[in-house]
Amino acid sequence: MAEAVAEAVKEHFREVREHWRRNLACLDFYKKTVGRDEPLPRWSDADIEEFIASDPVYGPQLRTTMKSKKFGAIGALLGAAHLAGVAFKYSKSPHGTILAGAFGAACGMNFGMEVANHWYQLYKIKPADAHLRFMYWFEDKTLAKRALGNHEASG
Repeated sequence: MAEAVAEAVKEHFREVREHWRRNLACLDFYKKTVGRDEPLPRWSDADIEEFIASDPVYGPQLRTTMKSKKFGAIGALLGAAHLAGVAFKYSKSPHGTILAGAFGAACGMNFGMEVANHWYQLYKIKPADAHLRFMYWFEDKTLAKRALGNHEASG
């Protein structure tokens, strides 16, 4: 009886661990970028365009998520300007105006990204997957260039 209960508890914890592993799979993105022995070089717009052209599934998704950043930036500017203006109008306090501007920027950015989410229908895709796929692609491209460079240097 006790062995059956212990086995059931172990199975439950295996399921919970698997559930969280699936739900936190987006953290794989950070494993690719943080804590590397040798950091990846900076990529350019040409690298991004090459990836978009080479990947028929994740390329368009990456392009769409790149376009959505403009909504966040515009929302942050509008939110910061509006809330800082209101704070300055009523309080004339410089530090209050700065804090209100920072809060307005944060709220405006979130609102802008939510608008982009609906405008581009990002809720139908997983933008993090497109970014992660780009990281895999860029890492492979970089390693291939290094191997080619090492081969030419030794040859």
